[in-house]
Amino acid sequence: MAKELKRTYINFRDVPKRNQTEYKEQTDLLDDKGNLIVKGGYGRHDYFNFDAKKSRPRNRLKQWDFYQISNGKLMAQISFANISLAGYISVVLVDLSTGKKLVDNMSLFFGGKKYPLPGLSDQPNVLEYTIGKAHFKFETTENRRILDVKMMKKKLPIEAHFEMDMMKDHENITTVLPFKNKPTRFFVTTKQNCMPCEGFVSFGEEKWDFSKDDTFAVLDWGRVNTPYKLVWYWGNASTYLLDKEGKKHPFGFEITWGIGDESNATETALFYDGKLHKFGSVDVKHFVKNRYMDVWEFESEDGRFNLTLTPTLDHHSDLNLLVLRMNSHQVHGKYNGTVTLDDGTVLEIKDMYGFCEYVENRW
Repeated sequence: MAKELKRTYINFRDVPKRNQTEYKEQTDLLDDKGNLIVKGGYGRHDYFNFDAKKSRPRNRLKQWDFYQISNGKLMAQISFANISLAGYISVVLVDLSTGKKLVDNMSLFFGGKKYPLPGLSDQPNVLEYTIGKAHFKFETTENRRILDVKMMKKKLPIEAHFEMDMMKDHENITTVLPFKNKPTRFFVTTKQNCMPCEGFVSFGEEKWDFSKDDTFAVLDWGRVNTPYKLVWYWGNASTYLLDKEGKKHPFGFEITWGIGDESNATETALFYDGKLHKFGSVDVKHFVKNRYMDVWEFESEDGRFNLTLTPTLDHHSDLNLLVLRMNSHQVHGKYNGTVTLDDGTVLEIKDMYGFCEYVENRW
């Protein structure tokens, strides 16, 4: 679907049902020649041992740790990316009512070999570097993730600090997607949802606070070696749902599609009380480019994901360097409808804040 831009909708009756190959034990991702050993699949944790030194060609390797934090009013994006020849640490803060960027700063570097990243997404680790006048530390423990960033812009300090909680044995979805007839190309990501989060972003004398009462974080962890052009969709959301007794249950979902060969796994999952519930392929009905503020109506091949997204903001960014380009429409709004857990329980979703994005890349 991703490259056939004229085709706007997958009719699931006309395509083979995707397999959902689950991995439950650690396995190496690449062989010594850079060929993908894992021919597609997913795990409830990151079971795919990634060694950046094995990736071929090395200059196509891209790695990132990206955190998006939001309470439905403000959204913070904190990321470190290494795209082999160069990379960056960045802090962005957006007012979701207006789309205004309250903070937007990036510290670039050249020479990616100086800044290695961890090869597993959910094992305890510390990622810490100083790049120019920017210093950051991303720490992962068994039940918490902690972010600290300090930067400068126009002689004013920028600081961000966030702490996010993870439940015991908090499951994620880690997906390996190959590319047909390209044995050394792959797309490996972890999405860690439903992390209650608290912290702040400050810029000069201004400060914006986030509380665990209404704030969740999602981790988008990527280790990829891809073709030059990619198109994808990514949707995600987290919240609390109340049961009949009034007890709160962390709930979220992850939907990504359009990348690589999805015949052995799709990056689609529900999360409830820290556990993953796997469902099948998903698509948007009647998707029309450049009409991003229309209602997005979703459908899954197994009927377990039936939500609509009513947009309130198209957060558009377009980094266009001619040869390199990332054109992203991250649409924020309210989700409504129903989803079905593995045991058949149907959950009703009402006005749940979240987003879905459409991205065209040359990189």
